[in-house]
Amino acid sequence: MRPSNAVLSAWKRMSGMPGGKWAFSRLVCWKAPYFNSINPKFKELRPGYCEVYMAKRRRVLNHIGTVHAIAMCNMVELAGGTMTDVTIPATYRWIPKGMTVEYLAKAETDLRAVAKLDPIPEFVAATELPVTVNVIDTANKTVLRAVILMWVSLKKQQQ
Repeated sequence: MRPSNAVLSAWKRMSGMPGGKWAFSRLVCWKAPYFNSINPKFKELRPGYCEVYMAKRRRVLNHIGTVHAIAMCNMVELAGGTMTDVTIPATYRWIPKGMTVEYLAKAETDLRAVAKLDPIPEFVAATELPVTVNVIDTANKTVLRAVILMWVSLKKQQQ
């Protein structure tokens, strides 16, 4: 059994309340302000799974009117990082080491990023954890696929 996780506890507490998913999304962006640039909305979060939505709007567009690649990468890192955070034991920490991205199609609609980890591995030592995230348009077409290599290790003991 996993020790409790503050992010997952907040999600469980807030997501069922009216406006709770919106408030949770704002809370995450307050903790990591850079993600405000894409105005994400969390839709689902549990160990091994995270789904985040982003609306197609002017501030995330490129010169040809599609969603900018880096806006999608921000969404990928948010979904992958949050999913990793609620999946690993509370005695562990994570940081991205690298990301491989495949741009598969133009992103011409609102988008959702889905981070999945199946099966969830046992965490017994520091490890590299590949996290796959797909960005999907409103026609259910994958427009971007990314793999984030997360470095997962024990938290240092507090003295």
